[in-house]
Amino acid sequence: MEKRQKSEPCVIGLDFGSDSVRALLVNARSGTELASGVAEYPRWKEGRYCQPAQSQFRHHPLDYLESMTQAIQAAVAQVTPDIAQSVVGIGVDSTGSTPAPIDADGQILALRPEFADNPNAMFILWKDHTSVPMAERINQLAHSSDFPDYTRYVGGIYSSEWFWAKAAWVSEQDAAVARHAYSWVELCDWVPAVLSGNQHPDVLRRGMCAAGHKVMWHESWGGLPSEAFLTAVSPTLAGLRERMYHDVYTADQVAGYLTEAWAEQLGLEAGIAIAVGEFDCHMGAVGAGAGAHDLVKVIGTSTCDILMVEPSQVADKAIAGICGQVLGSALPDMTALEAGQSAFGDIYAWYKRLLLWPVQQYLSEHPDVSFDLTDFENALIPQLTQAAAALDEGGNQALAVDWHNGRRTPDANQRLKGAIAELNLGSTAVDLFAGLVEATAHGAKAIVDCFVNQGVNVDRLVAIGGISQKSPYVMQTCANVIGREIVVAESEQCCALGAAIFAAVAAGVYPTAQEAQKQMASPISRTYVPESAIPGVRESRYAMYRTLGQSLEQLSVERSNDTESSQRGDA
Repeated sequence: MEKRQKSEPCVIGLDFGSDSVRALLVNARSGTELASGVAEYPRWKEGRYCQPAQSQFRHHPLDYLESMTQAIQAAVAQVTPDIAQSVVGIGVDSTGSTPAPIDADGQILALRPEFADNPNAMFILWKDHTSVPMAERINQLAHSSDFPDYTRYVGGIYSSEWFWAKAAWVSEQDAAVARHAYSWVELCDWVPAVLSGNQHPDVLRRGMCAAGHKVMWHESWGGLPSEAFLTAVSPTLAGLRERMYHDVYTADQVAGYLTEAWAEQLGLEAGIAIAVGEFDCHMGAVGAGAGAHDLVKVIGTSTCDILMVEPSQVADKAIAGICGQVLGSALPDMTALEAGQSAFGDIYAWYKRLLLWPVQQYLSEHPDVSFDLTDFENALIPQLTQAAAALDEGGNQALAVDWHNGRRTPDANQRLKGAIAELNLGSTAVDLFAGLVEATAHGAKAIVDCFVNQGVNVDRLVAIGGISQKSPYVMQTCANVIGREIVVAESEQCCALGAAIFAAVAAGVYPTAQEAQKQMASPISRTYVPESAIPGVRESRYAMYRTLGQSLEQLSVERSNDTESSQRGDA
């Protein structure tokens, strides 16, 4: 029987976000996005295993596995069998740092019956800030004379959002987890291992991206931080270094090949290439077509900013206040500098919850009242946006600082909190919303300044992510405040597209990521040009933002000192 001709080679990019996973099926020759599937995490949606008031945010591994399966099946169901059989590779990106403890076989502890409902045995989401004290201990040790400064290439400050702080903190809080945790793994490394059956710690391939930016891996000190350093951070980390890894891989390399079992479940061919994983923002930059000196902002609940430069530009120079500089963490032959804001869209969502609370409370106490809360809730932000866009620039809008979830860049500090000032009896809900949007734009400008002031050129600003697609008001405000043009990538799924680009390289469709990027990356759909007619107002407002921020930092120091004094029992 004559074998049926397959279509052109196709690839799938998997993008594991905070709330859902997306599967994007792409023609590897043309870059055409053929189909996509999105599946929300069911346990996360119910709020299980999370305590927002304590900054605890955990994902059960079953949420990832079940939702990934649904998303891929949904995408495959939208195309013909020929196209489904033409998938030659899968690429994976995820949020980060999002690590979890694994046993000696590479199994996430929460997948074992005795740990099934233990949040400490699950993935510790990037936005989980329970480990702030541990991050401070890491910084104290790294900046002492007893050890090399292992924070040198992660901006000089280790964050509670990152790998070691979370692993050490959870291990100290939960003796059972510490006892059974043979090693720890990042989400972006675990998914390729699961799909390829390479979960055992001895064969699980770790990506350069997570290792360099969050685990303090650097070749100048032989890979991971020393055993002495890690043990000083926490005795629970003793022996972990040797059970982790020595070698790391870029995302254009193969992590393994799709197993028969997963192929049958997903409706794909067994044996297709699974690329090494990366963080979402790094793959988003590749999917957006970024090259040297393009600062790509992935704008969603938070932001992650990636600026790629030629390795010779930074060499051994350490860029202070950012989230790492790693050769090969985005495009393999470029150094990627990472920055970001710990909250962006999350701030708008917080404000919406604030305004909705009285209505929700009233309706809960008056079940006889007929009112469609869903329509009201969906219309709230669009109404605020329309009214805010009509305000006079520099008018009565509030002045805010965007540190509601701490500060990521410049100079990570997760103890910081946000603020709203410059209010009077005439301040309206719209004035406050405009101030919050301006605050997120000010945070974006601070990141640009952090790079430029240290001699790293930013030639172009590229925006991707949900907010860049959905809110012209927010994007125009960012252009006005930063004082630069901002271009928006056309694809609504640039992170998944970047993962698909690396899948095409791992599968051998292209020899390099740059060649794949030329054919598959997203075009630009829109450009926002600064339109401020009164730049003096913008400069003044930014100066006020910085002054208010300095006051908040001082308040944070005083609050921390008071807490320490109270714990010591000082008078």
